[in-house]
Amino acid sequence: MPLRIGSHLLKNGLFVAPMAGVSDRAWRRLCKRYGAGLAVCEMVGASQQLRDTVKSRRRINHEGESGPISVQIVGNDPVAMAEAARFNAGEGADIIDINMGCPAKKVCNKAAGSALLRDEQLVGQILEAVVAAVDVPVTLKFRTGWDEQNRNALQIARIAEEAGIQLLALHGRTRACGFRGMAEYDTIAAVKAASRLPVIANGDIDSPARARLVLEYTGADGVMIGRGAQGKPWLFREIAHEMATGTQALPVSISEVREVLLEHLEELHRLYGNELGARIARKHAGWYVKDLPDSSAFRERFNRMDAFADQRATIMGWFRQLESSCPTAAPRAAVETEPVLA
Repeated sequence: MPLRIGSHLLKNGLFVAPMAGVSDRAWRRLCKRYGAGLAVCEMVGASQQLRDTVKSRRRINHEGESGPISVQIVGNDPVAMAEAARFNAGEGADIIDINMGCPAKKVCNKAAGSALLRDEQLVGQILEAVVAAVDVPVTLKFRTGWDEQNRNALQIARIAEEAGIQLLALHGRTRACGFRGMAEYDTIAAVKAASRLPVIANGDIDSPARARLVLEYTGADGVMIGRGAQGKPWLFREIAHEMATGTQALPVSISEVREVLLEHLEELHRLYGNELGARIARKHAGWYVKDLPDSSAFRERFNRMDAFADQRATIMGWFRQLESSCPTAAPRAAVETEPVLA
């Protein structure tokens, strides 16, 4: 179903999560092509010193990317966050997303990301400053709370609504959880029931069946997928197909996996250059092949390659051997196992 954020009408509520080191332009473009309604870019620091680095400039490179463009900013100072929002809107961001969900120590140690959830007054000040600073819609990505004894997602959602935030993306874990254990969806359901804002459910969504179950359980307006789509951008197509038809999409073929991986490889080298592109391609290639036969042998060889031509030749040779014996990359059982919500 279409979903509106301000003046932007998305084709659906399937969101690509902003993952540092993953959700770059190459990844976002692939996921959008496979059906994602919105792909949020990697977080960029609010301070001008961080904003002017090569890494940050690359992260906000939207060349050739279809809109709307959503840029996530991170920081703990309302004035700096407002300036970062203005800067990114001037650079082409159609939507500004605020990071209050990252659990990484290097972010939380600077009282940013999910660490902000401990200071509700500061949360309000940041949200109000950013909303007032730009004419584009502002969204919020956050967690259920600081730890299990301090789940304050309902209070944060209320503050966000009063500040003028236009959409909430809620990860079903606390900051203390990191990415351990199973996401819980009761808090997401409670926030959706209490808020007038669109709510996007995030956490452990890795299949059409899981997406459907989470949507039904929480009443959320969409799902945000991060780790569950790594190495399989076609997951968005599969979810969209099942939501539209009630039937499972055909399994992706080996040849399609090969072509997508080759395209992704080329885009990574174009974006990062040969040396860094080769290093970044290694983790993505590992995700693409992890469920395929003899993938450990492929990874061992691929990870020794330092040039685009060598990496491409390794992919071509290995997939050539697979295609005659393995028609699909992920054969499904006749009846897909129904996931259980923890």
